[in-house]
Amino acid sequence: QMQYLFVNGRPVRDKVLLGAVRGAYMDYLSLDRYPVVALFIGCDPGLVDVNVHPTKAEVRFRDPGLVRGLIIGALKETLAGAMHRAATTGGARGVAALARRTFGSPPLGAGGLAARRNGSQSWDWQSSPAAPADARGLAGFGEPPQAAFAVLESVAADVRDGEPALAALRSPLGAARAQLHDTYIVAQTADGIVLVDQHAAHERLVYERLKQERSRSAIARQLLLVPAIIEMESDAVARLIEHAGELEALGLVLEGFGPGAVAVREVPALLRDGEISRLVRDVADALADDRGAVTLERRLDHVLATMACHHSVRAGRRLKPEEMNALLREMEATPGSGQCNHGRPTYVELKLGDIERLFGRK
Repeated sequence: QMQYLFVNGRPVRDKVLLGAVRGAYMDYLSLDRYPVVALFIGCDPGLVDVNVHPTKAEVRFRDPGLVRGLIIGALKETLAGAMHRAATTGGARGVAALARRTFGSPPLGAGGLAARRNGSQSWDWQSSPAAPADARGLAGFGEPPQAAFAVLESVAADVRDGEPALAALRSPLGAARAQLHDTYIVAQTADGIVLVDQHAAHERLVYERLKQERSRSAIARQLLLVPAIIEMESDAVARLIEHAGELEALGLVLEGFGPGAVAVREVPALLRDGEISRLVRDVADALADDRGAVTLERRLDHVLATMACHHSVRAGRRLKPEEMNALLREMEATPGSGQCNHGRPTYVELKLGDIERLFGRK
């Protein structure tokens, strides 16, 4: 309902145009999402028939293949040119929520922190963790100032040991400074910070790498010493056998093993250390998608995305500084790295001005 198409100034509905838009965005949106678009096409009136429908709401192009290719190419080029545009709306919502939480709460000295701990607004300072009897736990009271920062020093040591050159700060995604909850990378840029979802980002990078290898018919395969026998429902087995030829081109070689199982003989080299049983089951699910006129090519892209998910760095894995920076640099060199295979952002950016507003400096 939010896709508006115009041909020579006339609003139209056309399956060729809608399909072209869908094709251009298929690497950026999940199958159940659709892009908001306003598409204006100007062409020689002799190349399009506007008398297909009584209300002239439909058109027929003389060469629909040419039109489709032109639209897909133009949209993909535009999308690739915006690959390092962060999810600013998500970042803005986060800043707004943080600002409400910060400025809408009582100050810590008025019992804010203690009240939140105890569930009450009253605060007995003598029984609090910061009472004078326990002053040794406060920086500057009863201990050397350096001791108060010992924990922070140990947390940041790994990042500082591998601290990149200052030139990295001028890169679009900056230089890695820390890792939060073994899931998010915090990077410093010249004018702010970037938060990266390490799993979503790496998943996108692996997906793009597999697509490139597929386009060159060069997906490396790993032969299994002992075939993996995977039991599954008969309809899932049938789908896998039906597409065995296409799956082999993607590096997954399998064959039927009775009515309720398949034997996997080779897997993509990238996935040789993964859980083969889970991979094959997810591939069978990806091939089962029947929403609309989903082409085989689209289903195979879905299979590649499934494979990429299995190989990508998981949330909860601690990364070394050099690994974090390598991920950032590869993201900068990879088209479409700003979104994961499911259409979610792989990173958000907070400008220094946003941070200053949080602290009331602006």
